[in-house]
Amino acid sequence: MGITLTPQAADHVSRYLAKRGKGLGLRLGVRTTGCSGMAYKLEYVDEPNSDDSVFEQHGVKVFIDAKSLPYLEGTQLDYGREGLNEGFRFTNPNEKATCGCGESFTV
Repeated sequence: MGITLTPQAADHVSRYLAKRGKGLGLRLGVRTTGCSGMAYKLEYVDEPNSDDSVFEQHGVKVFIDAKSLPYLEGTQLDYGREGLNEGFRFTNPNEKATCGCGESFTV
C-alpha cells in the first residue's frame, strides 16, 4: 500500500528542496510524545538510512524508517492553506484517536 503524496504536497517539498539546494527527499516518521502518544515528524533527507523504505510520487521521494512504517502504512500526505494557516495534513487510516490540540494521535 505505501505512502501517497498529493500533487500539492509534492510541489511544496520540491520547492523547499530546490530552495535548500540539496536533499534527496522527505523523511516521514513518528515519535512518542503528546497527549495521545505519537506525533508525526518530518525532515529533509540528505543521506538515506539502511532500513528506509522509499516511496516516490510526483517526482518526490518519501523515506520512512522500519520502526515508523507500520504506523504510517496507507497514509496520505497533503499540503494546503486554510485562512492564515498552512501546512501538511495527514490522512492516516491507522489513527484511532487524536488529542484535542491536534498535535498527537494513537493507533
